[in-house]
Amino acid sequence: MSTLSIKELVRTPIKLTSGHRLCAGCAESIIARQVLMAVDKPVVASSATGCFEVSTTIYPFSAWKIPWIHTAFANAAATASGVEAAYQGLKRKGKIKEDIKFVAFGGDGGTYDIGFQALSGMAERGQQVMYVCFNNEAYMNTGIQRSGATGFCASTTTSPAGSVVQGKTEYPKDLTMILAAHDIPYVAQVSPHNWRDLITKCRKGFECGGPAFINAVSPCSRGWRFAPENTINMAKLAVETCVWPLYECEDGKYNITAESKKIADGVQEKKPITEWFKAQGRYKHMLKPENAKLVEQCQADIDRRWKALITLSKI
Repeated sequence: MSTLSIKELVRTPIKLTSGHRLCAGCAESIIARQVLMAVDKPVVASSATGCFEVSTTIYPFSAWKIPWIHTAFANAAATASGVEAAYQGLKRKGKIKEDIKFVAFGGDGGTYDIGFQALSGMAERGQQVMYVCFNNEAYMNTGIQRSGATGFCASTTTSPAGSVVQGKTEYPKDLTMILAAHDIPYVAQVSPHNWRDLITKCRKGFECGGPAFINAVSPCSRGWRFAPENTINMAKLAVETCVWPLYECEDGKYNITAESKKIADGVQEKKPITEWFKAQGRYKHMLKPENAKLVEQCQADIDRRWKALITLSKI
C-alpha cells in the first residue's frame, strides 16, 4: 500500500466486521477500522476491557476477523507485549518467517489512568507494538465517570455540574506528550473525521520499528450528550477549536498536520472554545453568564497548549 487511494482501502480485507453492538454513532469502530486499514500484513490485536471489547465480542459472537485477545482493564499493553515477545523469540528460532504486526486498543480510562503503567513499560522496553487510545474523555463503559482525560469543567457522573462545583475541577493530562517524552519512535494525535491523516499516521506507527502510540479523539454521543449522527462533526470540531490538535512526533521531531497545520499557518481560523461547549450537553452549564470566567480559563489553557505545540514544531 504505497498511496492512500480510497478505492484501494475499501477493497482491503475486512478485519473488523459490522454487526457489533456499539452504540449508534460510536466513533470507536470507525477509528478501529481506519487503523486496521493501515496495515497489509498479518496483525494481532489486544483489547482492554471497555466499550469496544464488550460490544465487539458478545459471546458466542465476534466482530473480529483477525487474531484478537481480550485482556483486563489495565493491561492491554502488557498482553500485547507478551505476544510480541513470544513472536520475536519464535522468529529468532526460525519457527516463524512472517512479518507480523501488533496493535493494542484501550479507552482513555484504561490508558490514561489504570493502564498507564503497562503502557509506559511497553514503551520503555522498546517493544514493537502500536497502542491506540480511544479518547472519549471518561469511563463510558462503567457509567460516564471522569477520567484523567476528561476536560476541565465537563459534567460526568462523578464530577457533576451543580450549584457549588461546575464539573471536573482538574485539567486533562496530556498523555500524548507524556508518551513522546518516553523517546519512542512514533507518537501522534488523530481524529476519525480525517481518514487520510489517521491512516497515514497509523502506517508510520506500524512500520516505525518500535513502540508507537496513537491517541484518537473518540466522541461519545451518550457521555458527551449530542445526537449520534453528529459524531464526525464533533470530532472535526475538536480539531477546529484546537481542543484536539492533529500532530505527530516522529523520532523526536514534532509536526503539525492536516487542519491543525492550516490553523497554525493562518490559513484557517481557530474556532473559540464556546463552539465546543455549545455542541455538547455535558458543557451546557458553561453557557450560563455566571460561568464566563471559567470559559476564559478554558480558552486560556487551550491557547497555552496550542502555542507550546507550535513552538515544539519549529524546533
